[in-house]
Amino acid sequence: MRKNYAAYLFLLPKLILFTLFIAIPVVWAFVLSFEEYRIMDANNWVWFDNYKKVFESDAFKQALLNTTIYTVVTVPFNVITALIAATLIHSLGKFAQNFFRAAFYLPTVTSMVIIAMVWRWMYNYEFGLFNHVMGWFGMEPINWLGQTNSALWAIIIMQMLIPFGVGIILYMASMSSISDSLYEAATIDGANAFQKWIKITIPMLTPSTVYLTLLSTIGSFQVFTQIILMTGGGPGYATETLVHLIYKTGFRDFEFGLAAAQSVVLFFIIFIISVLQYKVLNRKS
Repeated sequence: MRKNYAAYLFLLPKLILFTLFIAIPVVWAFVLSFEEYRIMDANNWVWFDNYKKVFESDAFKQALLNTTIYTVVTVPFNVITALIAATLIHSLGKFAQNFFRAAFYLPTVTSMVIIAMVWRWMYNYEFGLFNHVMGWFGMEPINWLGQTNSALWAIIIMQMLIPFGVGIILYMASMSSISDSLYEAATIDGANAFQKWIKITIPMLTPSTVYLTLLSTIGSFQVFTQIILMTGGGPGYATETLVHLIYKTGFRDFEFGLAAAQSVVLFFIIFIISVLQYKVLNRKS
């Protein structure tokens, strides 16, 4: 530290902000999970009662099921389509690569609030784009976001049709680092383009695939903006997700201790799934 004190001084402001706005709130949330914490009432230590309520809650079970379905469908689709898109773009010229790279990455920098509002308009029962197009073919309109059997899948379809820009950029960067000698050797052995992609490209991209799978899974388990703007978790609990349920428990019902317990449970769910994914995907590589 004596030799690098200048570097630590430059890092100190960021460390202070991290401690104040991330580390301390995380520790405090863990402590709150053992309390019956309300703003206007006295706080009581209830220890594991909040966790008992979490695991006995039908709303939490439904939110976990909805979030799991959302994750299982969207994550593989996003990663696979990002790999395919990156492969196709990588074979183009530099100008075309830059164009498509920017085009696919654009939705990533666009606010999810704007994207969700546009999709909510397209799903509108009375004047939405989808029902309007269906009317051309004499089909009856569908209440996409107002029916329990279609609301969650409407959210899933929206997420699947949003390009996974981060994945495409990362895959393209990783493809550029693969040595051409591997492809040249495969060509000499008589391998065609598809065989090269299966036997060389995909195995060499395993670190990127592991990272993108973990990143996408964590993001899927934290889905919130689409839910609160498009369905509010309804109809009923058809589109309720874990983060939205935590938000309602804390800021609608003001049961902060219970919301903190739900947050801790969500943390361990994501942590366990991430560790398992990392081990399984790395083992396959």
